[in-house]
Amino acid sequence: MMQPFTHIREASCRLNWRLLVLIALWTITACATAPQPPQNEPLPPPEQASPLVAQLLLDGNRLFAEHRWTSAIIKYEEAVQAQPTLAEAHYNLGMALYKKGPVSAARPHFIEAADLAPGHPVIWNAPPFRKYGTVESSTPTSAPDGHFGHQH
Repeated sequence: MMQPFTHIREASCRLNWRLLVLIALWTITACATAPQPPQNEPLPPPEQASPLVAQLLLDGNRLFAEHRWTSAIIKYEEAVQAQPTLAEAHYNLGMALYKKGPVSAARPHFIEAADLAPGHPVIWNAPPFRKYGTVESSTPTSAPDGHFGHQH
């Protein structure tokens, strides 16, 4: 004879198991899509880069990795001149100028890159924009002076 409510217990166990699997899948997905920290490296050439510009960006990226900022800047400037509407060229030039300093020289290229690539998660998290928060986060981060983007 079947115990009373056995079928209810079995259904409850199946439901609990399914719920556990759903929670596990949700957790894995949430971790996989967690915001990445802003990067401090140049971007690779995109598909829409001309062959010349792609090579200039690759050369600039190699020089950037070697901390040869001035040489990298020259390559990135050539890339910007050859394909001025390529956001990655402006971003990479901005990164090299940012590393070399002064930061004010880099800012126009980061802004141009952001204008050319609205919402691009790496470009929109460029160093000058980070004091206003990141694309993934609406929480502002304090500027080095502690004033959250404004000055006194």
